[in-house]
Amino acid sequence: MRLSPDDPVIRSEFVGDPEMEGIVFLFVSELPQRLEGIQSALAASDWERLRTLAHQLKGAAGGYGFPQLGSAAALVEQGIREGCDLNVIKSRVGTFCALAARVRA
Repeated sequence: MRLSPDDPVIRSEFVGDPEMEGIVFLFVSELPQRLEGIQSALAASDWERLRTLAHQLKGAAGGYGFPQLGSAAALVEQGIREGCDLNVIKSRVGTFCALAARVRA
């Protein structure tokens, strides 16, 4: 199922898996700091840092059961790699942040 930025809370695909519960919680608890890093890199036009952070979140989000968040991070990374217009990158970061704000353990 594909979610839009307007959909409600996003939960990990691993909800109810006792082996994943702790690490999913840790990922979710660290997400606000990661978002701050992404927003800071965007504000500073630090494209390499922004690309690196998006790349890291692309893999981590998918690995912790948040594929839609991973896909949004992949679009940020791709936009930077392909040299997209600043407004495109800002829009993609905005979509990523809107999704991330709805993530819950």
